[in-house]
Amino acid sequence: MVFIMINRRSSLLPYNDQDRRNVNTHGLTDFFRGIAALHSIDQLAFVCIGTDRSTGDALGPLTGSGLAAYGLPHIIGTMDFPCDAHNLHERIPQIPDHLQIIAIDACLGRHHTVGLYSIGEAPLFPALSVGGRFPGVGNYSIAAIVNENGPKPYWTLQTTSLYKVMNMSQDIVQAVVQGLGILK
Repeated sequence: MVFIMINRRSSLLPYNDQDRRNVNTHGLTDFFRGIAALHSIDQLAFVCIGTDRSTGDALGPLTGSGLAAYGLPHIIGTMDFPCDAHNLHERIPQIPDHLQIIAIDACLGRHHTVGLYSIGEAPLFPALSVGGRFPGVGNYSIAAIVNENGPKPYWTLQTTSLYKVMNMSQDIVQAVVQGLGILK
C-alpha cells in the first residue's frame, strides 16, 4: 500500500504510484538539481531512516554519515545515532517547520528494479516492505531498492549485501553533492 502526505510531516491517504519513478544515479543527480533550483541547502533537512543492525536497512545511517561528512547542516539519522523505528516518532517533530524534508530509506522491489532509486515529491513510508505502519515522512523522498521483495522481507533485508548497500549509499551522497553543488 502506498500513501500521500496531508501535510509535510505525515499522512495516511493513498496516492497514485505515478507520483514516484525509478531512476539510476544520473536520474538521482538530476532529482537533486531540481531540488536545488527550488531550495537552498540551508532550507533542507535529510532524514536518513534505518538501523546499523541490518545490512539492508543500514543504507539510511550510512547515507546520513556520508552527508554529515560534507558538513550539511540538517542531518537526522547517522551511523552513530540512527533514525529508526524506535526513535522516528521523536526525531521528526524536532525538525523546524520551515525546512523541506528529504527522506531516504532502503526498500525492496522487483528483480529488474534492484539497484535503482524510487524518487518522488511525496513522502516515504518507513518499514512498509516489512509490514510496518509509520506515517509518511518528507516533502521529497528516495527509496533505494537494495534487494528483491519476496515472501520473507525482513530476512531479505537482514541478508542483503552490505557491499551493495554501501555503494548505493555512496551514490546517493555523490548525487546530493553534485546535484546541490556542494564543494568540500
